[in-house]
Amino acid sequence: MNEEILNNENTEEYEPLIVSVIDEEGEEHIFEELDTLEINDNEYVALLPVYDEEVIDEDGELIILRRNYDGDEIYLEPIENEDEFMKIGRMFEERLADMFEFND
Repeated sequence: MNEEILNNENTEEYEPLIVSVIDEEGEEHIFEELDTLEINDNEYVALLPVYDEEVIDEDGELIILRRNYDGDEIYLEPIENEDEFMKIGRMFEERLADMFEFND
């Protein structure tokens, strides 16, 4: 998946970081980037789907992916290893617990 940042990060007011992700079939998906983690030379990102350019606060599905770079291109990939996915997922849940209620 290819990622493109759609808004300007240099504002004083809070504005969600909105990213566009193009999947393998060429379809565009819009997400709010909630958080990132860097662990053992890997970068992970927690995303929340955005529908009709409005962030869904309730019942949204948290998406956790690994961010990789190829030159100037940014790619988001699923975390294939279940243990790694569970570890990173728990870390994001702890970091985002004040903002969201998580269901198992």
